[in-house]
Amino acid sequence: MKIAYITYGGAVKYAAANGFNEYLDLLPYLQHKGLHIEKQIWNDPAVNWQQYDVALLKTPWDYHEKIDEFVSWLDKLEALNVRLLNDYNTVRGNLDKHYLSDVSAAGFDVIPSLFLDKGWQGDLTSLFNDLQTDSIIIKPCISGGSKNTIVVSRDNAETAHAEVVRLLTFGDYIVQPMMTAVQDGEWSFLFFNGLYSHTVLKKPKAGDFRVQQGFGGTIEPLSPTPAEIAKAAAYVERFAKDSLYARVDGLMVDGKFILMELELTEPFLYLSYGANAIENYYQALLECL
Repeated sequence: MKIAYITYGGAVKYAAANGFNEYLDLLPYLQHKGLHIEKQIWNDPAVNWQQYDVALLKTPWDYHEKIDEFVSWLDKLEALNVRLLNDYNTVRGNLDKHYLSDVSAAGFDVIPSLFLDKGWQGDLTSLFNDLQTDSIIIKPCISGGSKNTIVVSRDNAETAHAEVVRLLTFGDYIVQPMMTAVQDGEWSFLFFNGLYSHTVLKKPKAGDFRVQQGFGGTIEPLSPTPAEIAKAAAYVERFAKDSLYARVDGLMVDGKFILMELELTEPFLYLSYGANAIENYYQALLECL
């Protein structure tokens, strides 16, 4: 079985931890285990995709900037009967943050969200009122790495309006309250083939809201309670039942986990932060294959 390990041509800023760099070391690890797997850039025109039985999405981290091309690439692979991990329906449904409406409608706890259609030129004041907050975060529905994400307060809404309108010329956006719990850290629960693996806590640097290491954020392993794991697992069971990987991101608000995003397309997996996480991933991959 021949596997394409899907990445992109850009830089990755996650550092090594505990002697393992997920971006650099995972592929050699899988190859050393005996898998016939090789790296391919998803939009490299020279690749003969028909030679592969499976495509494993890992770091195609510019897909949100080339969404039409990426969706066409998915369609091409599916037509060639290349199996995708995660599967095509799961990935397509996870590309756009509108999926959070479905999660909320199913009765799961999700950070309150409003959606603005491309071309929106409305009143920001109504967004603060509807979300019952004095600070909102506005981000693209198709995005990654906090790109084009801004925070607007009620006090600076008038001056920020032109920038918000400008951003809305590029696509749909999601609006959420700027949760103070972000400063306490964002929880990420990792599941492989439906089984819980590990959890990390990602904290932004002082005065920021972005948790990525490239923006000064920090990462540390976390030991959640069985009840907290069960809460996260419920999202996976309902929305990612047969997925090789699922990352459940959220905040603890008054002791209650609330979903921020369900990452099912190309999440970083923090494999170097959990005991046996690398082996957990490998065993789950074997089961899926």
